[in-house]
Amino acid sequence: MPAMRYRSRSYKRVHKNTPGGRNVLRYKKKKPSKHVCAECGKLLHGVPRGRPYQIKKLKKSQRRPNRPYGGYLCSECVRKVFKKEARK
Repeated sequence: MPAMRYRSRSYKRVHKNTPGGRNVLRYKKKKPSKHVCAECGKLLHGVPRGRPYQIKKLKKSQRRPNRPYGGYLCSECVRKVFKKEARK
């Protein structure tokens, strides 16, 4: 029987073969959902999926696109924002 904390579905169950030839069950935390644009809801490219401790290990340039609204809006929505600001 697994420990009580592993009995919820917040953990992903992964079958692993050990060097001794046994097949064991490992419990891993699930990956977070993909990041989406705040304006239109499209998936954002260049923003990695991972738990906070994994993202913290990445370089700043690998965490999100290096442009205004990077990691928040998709490139098309950013273009619309820039056009709107320029027309004011």
